[in-house]
Amino acid sequence: MNVSITTWSLLLAFVFAMLILDLFLHRSHQEIKFKEAAIWSGIWIACGLGVGAIIWAQYGSEFGLQYLSGYVIEKSLAIDNVFVWGLLFTAFAVPKRYQHRVLFLGVIGALAMRSVMIIAGSALIKEFAWILYIFGVFLIYTGFKMFKQRNEHFNLDKSKFYAWLRKKVRVTDSIENENFTVVKNGVRYFTPLFLVLVMVEFMDLVFAVDSIPAIFAVTEEPFIVFASNALAILGLRSMYFLIADLMDKFKYLKEGLSIILVWVGVKMIVSHALFKIPTWISLAVIASVITISIVASFRKAAENVK
Repeated sequence: MNVSITTWSLLLAFVFAMLILDLFLHRSHQEIKFKEAAIWSGIWIACGLGVGAIIWAQYGSEFGLQYLSGYVIEKSLAIDNVFVWGLLFTAFAVPKRYQHRVLFLGVIGALAMRSVMIIAGSALIKEFAWILYIFGVFLIYTGFKMFKQRNEHFNLDKSKFYAWLRKKVRVTDSIENENFTVVKNGVRYFTPLFLVLVMVEFMDLVFAVDSIPAIFAVTEEPFIVFASNALAILGLRSMYFLIADLMDKFKYLKEGLSIILVWVGVKMIVSHALFKIPTWISLAVIASVITISIVASFRKAAENVK
């Protein structure tokens, strides 16, 4: 896949422009409503599919399918990330009108971290092709671990990183509007909102460790890896406000994600050791697993209501 500097520049400019637009539209501290979140989620998905259509038209169906597969994987894993955000905001009692600022900065941090990891991953694969087998085994292990721990939830009190962070900084007892720091009696304090931001960035890093190897199982093209990651991440903030109140309904999501991680891990190993599994088959498996897990989740939720 021969991607010109111009094409890279256009993609980066588009991502930057959408970030600026998102910041401008939500520069106030008004709570983001469900309808607005739904509209913007639709716009972000349309942008993601639009980029996929351009790749398909410009570089062919194989690369188009690789992008769509990566986009679906990243979007699916992002839902699990969104659930953790919800638990963090609940634990810190962050009002909704302040949440979008934390999420915006979290998205920027996630893009930066993943960009570095993508560059590092591409360099490692180019230099040491055998590392793909390590990625594959890691994904299979992660998938089984996620399935085993599917009924467990993130607990802030059990986080060693949070315990370490809490010891290292002076923190106010309550949130100080949208401020991350305040000065009291000549001493600068961090606010709980700052701790939330740090934890959001930390969890983004944790999830990136899973998602980056997963996308390399679909494609080794840096442009597609970055594009699918960036477009999936851009819509996370709207997705959070869209499904924040529906989190308890996705009962079987972790089961679905664990199956996908195991599948892409197996695909990565088989495709490099034995025979190449067609991209369209991989996409069909991923889409089917996600669809089944979501449908089963909502059916279970409906049964519980009855």
